[in-house]
This record gives sequence, C-alpha cells and structure tokens, in this order.
Amino acid sequence: MSIAFIGLGHMGGPMALNLQRAGHAVQGFDLSPAARAQLAAAGLPIATDAAASVQGADIVISMLPANAHVEALYLGHGGQAGLLPQLAADTLVIDCSTIAASSARKVADAALAQQRGLRFIDAPVSGGTGGAVAGTLTFIVGGDEQALEQARPVLEKMGQNIFHAGGVGTGQTAKICNNMLLGILMAGTSEALALGLANGLDPRVLSDIMRGSSGSNWVLEKYNPMPGVMASAPASKGYAGGFGTDLMLKDLGLAQDSATAVQAATPLGSLARNLYAAHSLAGNGALDFSSIIRMLQKR
Repeated sequence: MSIAFIGLGHMGGPMALNLQRAGHAVQGFDLSPAARAQLAAAGLPIATDAAASVQGADIVISMLPANAHVEALYLGHGGQAGLLPQLAADTLVIDCSTIAASSARKVADAALAQQRGLRFIDAPVSGGTGGAVAGTLTFIVGGDEQALEQARPVLEKMGQNIFHAGGVGTGQTAKICNNMLLGILMAGTSEALALGLANGLDPRVLSDIMRGSSGSNWVLEKYNPMPGVMASAPASKGYAGGFGTDLMLKDLGLAQDSATAVQAATPLGSLARNLYAAHSLAGNGALDFSSIIRMLQKR
C-alpha cells in the first residue's frame, strides 16, 4: 500500500520505518527538520510538506503530540487548509496520537462530511519507544469494524496487539484510562524504590523482590525508574528519549478533563497529574516520565 506517515518523532519514526521494511511505499513528513533528516538518513522518503505526503496515498497515518496538532492537520488552522479535502476518495485515516475523544470524533465527522468515502479511526498506542522500534506496540482502536479490518494488515506491521474499544473516540478514552493508571503506577513504584534506597536497600534487589511479590507491575517489569537497574530503560540513559514528562502530564490532564465531563471520581489520577505538573515546572518536562523518582529521592 501507499502510506503517508505524518509525525516522525520518537514513536512515529520507528513505526514508519517498520511499515517500509514490511514492503509498503511510505512517504513521511514532520515539521521538525531534525526528525526529517534523521528518518531520511535511515532511508525513509520525506515529502516537502504534509499535503505532498498524502498525494496518491491509500492510507494516512498521523502520530502527533496533542489535540491542536491533529485538528490543525486535518481541519486547517489560521486560514491554512486542512488535509481532508486533499485526500483521494476512499482514503483511510489512522490517527495514532493520544488526544481527547471529542477531537477524534470532530475529525471523523469532518471526514464523513466530505462525502467521498473517507474513513477515520483513532488508534492510540501503548508500548513506548521500545515497542515502536521492535514493532510490538498495542493499538487501541475506535471506529467501525470495516475500517478496522482495512487497517489491520498495516497495524500488524507495527504492533502485536490490536484491541477494538468501540466507536470513534473510544480508543482515546481507553488509552487515557490506561495512561492515568501508568502515571499512578510510576509515581507509586518510584516512591517505594526511593523509600527502600533511603533505608539502605539495593534498588536492584528491591526491584526483584517487588517484581516477584504482590507489588509487581509493568513499571517493574519493563521500565524501572532507577538508573542502572534496567539497561534498556530511559532511567539508565539519563532519562533521555522514552515518554516525556510533559506528554504524561498532557495525558493525565486529558484523563481529568474526561472525569470532569462525566463526574467520575479520580483522586489518584488527580494527584498524579499534580505531581507531574510540579515535576515539569521544576524543569524536567523534556525528561522521560520515569524521572519523577528524582522528586522523591533524598539529595
């Protein structure tokens, strides 16, 4: 298939390369010159702009930071036209960004209003940069079954798990529920490790104990926040790369917006959002979200 991939950051770049390695004709674009240069050096064809990337594309995939970026790309902003009117009839749009469910539905409604057979699914991902590189991501999809089945062969080249949450927007809702829990787990695991370290325990030993006990969780299994415990984790790389603090803060904010809209009680989610907000304000916004452990350690 001919695929346009817009958004070539830590997640989007490896995803686009996996599609190319699988034999698809992929053309990428990103507003960042550095991202474009890095992917071009890896052999990915780069378009001059977003509009050029979608010419002749059967499928358009986007992986962007926030609501505003997705809406501006597809719907236009500040007098600049969006992509939807420029897409060929029957194009499938797969948005892998993590955004508000309302934004996903807004773009889907606009695609339907084109009356040219455009289809839209929201397919946010879980699995981090390691999963993006390895092609083992989890996709959480919102949209109709027919569109999902059209997307499935492409999604399977980038991930190993595909869940259908329901209609458009439900993928986003499920994703923010997941990331709210992840933020809580990271903060709680960091607190436990910092407590053990303050009492003289070896963090590697404590991690092994908790991983084999009732406190076991994904953070201890895959993403330990203590430097030196897990070589593949961002913590052992100066908290570089991975999933940024500001991105986690955004997702926790989306969870709180969703909770407010339906009057749900999320006290731990609210606390996690405030912890990450304080961590970001302290100058750590660009560091991986596991760096929250620094807030809890003795200096």
